[in-house]
Amino acid sequence: MMTTRALYLGMSAIGMSFFLFASPVGLTAQQGAATAVRIDNDDIGGVVTSAKGSEAGVWVIAETTDLPTRLAKMVVTDDQGRYVLPDLPKASYNIWVRGYGLVDSPKVKAVPGKIVNLKAVVAPNEAAAAQFYPAIYWYSMLKIPEASEFGGKGKIPAKVPLGRWLTEIKNRSCVGCHQMGQLSTRTFPKNVPFPLGKFANSEEAWLRRVQSGQSGERMFNTLVKDLGAAPFRYFGDWTDRIVKGELPHAKPARPEGVERNIVVTTWEWADPKTYLHDLIASDRRYPTVNAGGLLYGSAEYSSDVIPVLDPVKHTVSSFTAPVRDENAPEALGPGHAASDRLMQPSPYWGAEKIWSNKSNNHNAMFDKKGRVWFAARVRGPKNPAFCAKGSDHPSARLFPLQQTHRQLTMFDPKTSEYTYVDTCFQTHHLQFGYDANDTLWTSGGGPVVGWINTKMLDETGDLAKSQGWTALILDTNGNGKRDAYAEPNQPVDPTKDKRIVSGFYAVMPSPVDGSIWGSTFGYPGSIVRLVPGANPPETALAEIYNVPPPGFGARGADIDKKGVVWVSLASGHLGSFDRRKCKGPLNGPKATGNHCPEGWSFYQYPGPGFQGIGANSAESSYYTWIDQHNTFGLGEDVPMSTGNLNDGLIALKDGKMIILRVPYPLGFYAKGFDGRIDDPNGGWKGRGLWTTSGDRAPWLKEGGKGSKPIAVHFQLRPDPLAK
Repeated sequence: MMTTRALYLGMSAIGMSFFLFASPVGLTAQQGAATAVRIDNDDIGGVVTSAKGSEAGVWVIAETTDLPTRLAKMVVTDDQGRYVLPDLPKASYNIWVRGYGLVDSPKVKAVPGKIVNLKAVVAPNEAAAAQFYPAIYWYSMLKIPEASEFGGKGKIPAKVPLGRWLTEIKNRSCVGCHQMGQLSTRTFPKNVPFPLGKFANSEEAWLRRVQSGQSGERMFNTLVKDLGAAPFRYFGDWTDRIVKGELPHAKPARPEGVERNIVVTTWEWADPKTYLHDLIASDRRYPTVNAGGLLYGSAEYSSDVIPVLDPVKHTVSSFTAPVRDENAPEALGPGHAASDRLMQPSPYWGAEKIWSNKSNNHNAMFDKKGRVWFAARVRGPKNPAFCAKGSDHPSARLFPLQQTHRQLTMFDPKTSEYTYVDTCFQTHHLQFGYDANDTLWTSGGGPVVGWINTKMLDETGDLAKSQGWTALILDTNGNGKRDAYAEPNQPVDPTKDKRIVSGFYAVMPSPVDGSIWGSTFGYPGSIVRLVPGANPPETALAEIYNVPPPGFGARGADIDKKGVVWVSLASGHLGSFDRRKCKGPLNGPKATGNHCPEGWSFYQYPGPGFQGIGANSAESSYYTWIDQHNTFGLGEDVPMSTGNLNDGLIALKDGKMIILRVPYPLGFYAKGFDGRIDDPNGGWKGRGLWTTSGDRAPWLKEGGKGSKPIAVHFQLRPDPLAK
């Protein structure tokens, strides 16, 4: 079995019989009747042809290691096979062609200011071509249990219906951490420093495989305890069929339309043992904040180091996020996505514990002053006295909190000051509201939703007074105000309100009416609306809306400027919920979650689906983000999702799914993204999206062990040849 790197080198070697040297010529080039390609001194352009003629809709990739960090830029050829790689820093580049129906062409040396015509290499067979398909084409080959195997009739626990099974093997668990289906997951790693060993069959090999490294405990518990160890049979069958030569049942189409106008630029940052959960570029309310500035990464469990990218100078720096309590335990352990112990050695890192972390920086947000707020740990779990029972704090009197495992911090790039913002409530994701207090709302609080009045904190420095939290209370008696309530484990009492435990995963302040929305994990999942009221700890009321069929498995979500919520679903859909469409009462004893199915709409993600379960997409999107301010160029309020099995991002524009694909390295996987306007008058060059590779094991992507995470910039040109 070849390693990832060896396989791709091998695929290039397959096509050597087709090899023709690239031909540098003047500053214009012509292929047949094609219009000349025109470039500037910082561009490289030309025409791509193969033995079949002009190659439209394929990628031309330029990569250099001459800069302080490795940089690559990728564009798509137009309908005549022409390309322009714009705005390249001065350096020497390796350039090659990649596309569906091809294998990689030989790499050619070039510098900006030159025309370079390239010879693409037609794949000698379908198996060779399929090595460059996005992961979804391979993962969709996984067999799904027959209906007769559910309901407690076999290994699958009775409490696990088909929808929950799919949720777990898609965006809740398996694809919640890794891209499933790329070369390193669809086959067993053999040419690695620490082989898994020999097993009687592939089912046993998968049982051993998921115990590897510092996430082994979590993977094992999900597949064995939650799903009855049944998935190992199906994963084993999947890899067996692939080893025997079975190929995906569908083929990807080449980029069309605006997909050919996308420019992708990547920079390496962080180190090979670190994964990056996220990055931040600007304030989503005011996307010109930090224009042209530094980007900050979040390494979550893997490291206390916060990487910093300068995309103008192409440099990477970092600082280590401290914790106030140096004796605080590491943010690793049982129940976490990363453990402090290994069930079994990693095939890549052996018994080495590569992750060590106390700050557990998960997610960051810029404020309008250019400061960066992190969901990061400050201390150990025990809360200050003002949070707990017996305190006179307004929120603690109503719902005391004894402990929390992640708080907030704030970094000011102007002063390099790192400030601890100790919270009673737990944090996960962050979003600033649209109110005069610049309230920072958080998710991850479990039974409560917490916030910081940042205006008050700046003015007074009083952290206790500036923070608050509230339980989630449904107006079950329908009188429009918050009253005494029944607890979650008590039956509904039509004379009282009802408290629910529906912890926010995503958090979304509405720009329309001041309400705060959140998405909730679980099957089928839900979204929750929180109306703070005049005195939030006492007046806040919630509404809950469950995801109806055919959708299920809510994960990351965002809200548009009209107040419509958009959410990534494990069912393979982008779901939207518009409260304005609801026909019946939104509160009262019957408003328990299933009362407004008419508010939901579903849009199936692109890519093939699992066979035997009807129309579906195997796409397992992690998060959805709304481009409220047209930072990318498709227009305002365009919903966009991470395409975790499609090697990029997915936008929904005018009812059509548009894939923003990262063709190199194969295996790109994001957990979140951000938009920024660097120059409102700069046309396409002044706008773009920013994200980072978020797979918890960056060594699984093309390049193998030693690969570093990448920061990615997406830009949208008016046409494929725009400079």
